[in-house]
Amino acid sequence: MSPEDHKSSKEVDERRWGGLSPNVIRLGIVSLLTDISSEMIYPVTPIFLTSVLNAPMEVVGLIEGVAEATASIVGGISGFISDKIRRRRPLVFIGYFLSAISKLLIAAAGSWRFVLGARVSDRLGKGIRVAPRDALLSESADDAHRGKAFGWHRAFDTIGAVAGPLAALVLLRLEVNIRHVFAIAFIPAIAGVLVIPLVREMRGNPKTIVQGEADKTKGSRALPSIFKRYLAVWSIFSLTNSSNVFLILKAKEVGYSVVGVTAIYALYNAVYAAMSPYLGSLSDRLGRGSVLGSGFIVFAMVYIGFAFASSRFLIASLFMIYGIYMAATDGVAKAFAIDLVGRERRATAIGIMGGVTGISTLLASSVAGWLWESVGSYAVFLYGAAGAIVGAVGIYHLSPTATQPNRD
Repeated sequence: MSPEDHKSSKEVDERRWGGLSPNVIRLGIVSLLTDISSEMIYPVTPIFLTSVLNAPMEVVGLIEGVAEATASIVGGISGFISDKIRRRRPLVFIGYFLSAISKLLIAAAGSWRFVLGARVSDRLGKGIRVAPRDALLSESADDAHRGKAFGWHRAFDTIGAVAGPLAALVLLRLEVNIRHVFAIAFIPAIAGVLVIPLVREMRGNPKTIVQGEADKTKGSRALPSIFKRYLAVWSIFSLTNSSNVFLILKAKEVGYSVVGVTAIYALYNAVYAAMSPYLGSLSDRLGRGSVLGSGFIVFAMVYIGFAFASSRFLIASLFMIYGIYMAATDGVAKAFAIDLVGRERRATAIGIMGGVTGISTLLASSVAGWLWESVGSYAVFLYGAAGAIVGAVGIYHLSPTATQPNRD
């Protein structure tokens, strides 16, 4: 370990707030600013494509499908590269920068093809940054507070998801030109990029592991079987967990207006943000499997409720409970994956998990669309509930040692 690395690690170790290092807070701020930007344009992009650029609905679906597939494929590759070069921050910076620039590209778009390129750039950036960022996040937290770190990071991210659409709504109410909304969204995005140089590479990064530790980790290059079993369980659940757009469509089916849907979706994100730190910390104390499995059960209950709900009050209540499911699974699932692998494979594990999730969600959404049209909306949610129950059983039947945080 170089004197500079030792100094950086020591400084981060000594300056903690409730078990969270400055790195965790800084990465949270980056995600907060980026999500404000991304969520500002998410609800207006389809309107821009169809109303301004006269793109057909099929093109809207094509753009989102290609963009999300790009993020999924690149995620696994980026995680492998990060572990290989033993660096996190450069890839994190590149990823966030690409996403920031994409906002300006959309603002200048003259055709839907240009928007396709910009959206691919945005999701390419996401694919590049997520695995190295999450590995760096795990290395920036005490082992005893890993779940708490991921929970707080999700809270920062989700606050941005609440603030972004509200900011866009204010701008549109002020009759700001829709192209200018994309340009304004660039401001918080580039502000987040400028925070990244303040983030430090950590001693948990393989580059800074002392020789004695490096010798012990040489045999841990392959992903362990317990992680593969966990990934199989997660894949089963993901193959039935369709896009949130079907929850929105259900809300509209029972009578919610566009404004009403926006309001309850913001409420869902608020619950998600509020509960993430608590449930992340709870996973540190009770074990990841206990919290994650419980989250799957909550998901199943919510989806069964969506299958038969016919009142707006019930839909709103289910959206709020759905926020608890997200808080119990999103960050906790990543912390669980990192618990199960050695330090030299953290980014690789997160990248693989992200790729599996993205591809599975695309397949699940395709099946859900067919079920909605051929059988009825209730079939979509019963299908998802069944997958969640199977996932919960699978999580609870993993090796008992896998349900407790890894103290590597």
